[in-house]
Amino acid sequence: MQPDILFEDDDLIVVNKPAGLLVIPDRFNADLPSLNKTLEQKLDRKIWVVHRLDRETSGVICFAKNEAAHRYLSILFQEHQVNKFYAGIVTGKIRPTEGRIETPISEHPAVKGKMVVSKKGKLAVTDYRVSEEWPLFSLVQFQIHTGRTHQIRVHMQSLGHPLVCDDLYGDGKPLYLSSFKRKYHASKKEEEERPLLSRLALHAYRLDFVKEDGTQVCVDAPLPKDMAATINQLNKWAKPKE
Repeated sequence: MQPDILFEDDDLIVVNKPAGLLVIPDRFNADLPSLNKTLEQKLDRKIWVVHRLDRETSGVICFAKNEAAHRYLSILFQEHQVNKFYAGIVTGKIRPTEGRIETPISEHPAVKGKMVVSKKGKLAVTDYRVSEEWPLFSLVQFQIHTGRTHQIRVHMQSLGHPLVCDDLYGDGKPLYLSSFKRKYHASKKEEEERPLLSRLALHAYRLDFVKEDGTQVCVDAPLPKDMAATINQLNKWAKPKE
């Protein structure tokens, strides 16, 4: 669960967050590890949270190393002056294969911690483009222009194509090779089949912004092993025969 440092200077640190790690401590589970506390121990100094990723989302996330940088970066994020890019595996084939979703999002009226598309909500803007597709799934690139809670997850559910393994907006079921490989047979060594993917199939792969001194910061995080392996298996077994 140790994050890889992707970029660091006197003002900020950008890391590749592992899936399953909280960004800040959970008030209901204070004993669980969190990314900001892990980094503070590693750096032996205080850091400031600028933005967040869902616990099961992996990828690029930025922290400030001083109060001035925290103020500046917070304004950048609030004013949507940061380019944020994600990759996700969704269920089904999306048509059209690229477009913009501009539907407001608000808190679910009955389910705590869940969001919903609502006319009374705050504007949320997501651009999407399908980069690969298979009979049952699609790999989609996203750029979000607002930072609403669960934005990509809610928007994809609204299109009828929730993210794979999303337990809040989809069926939450793990993805197995047997889900798409015909005549799948488990090896003799396996008592039961292991899932290819058992967490939310979403990865923040790029963060791009300009620092207060004019320095351009553009940081990329490679796809994590679980998503890369899943895509590799989909390409191997789920591509239509020519």
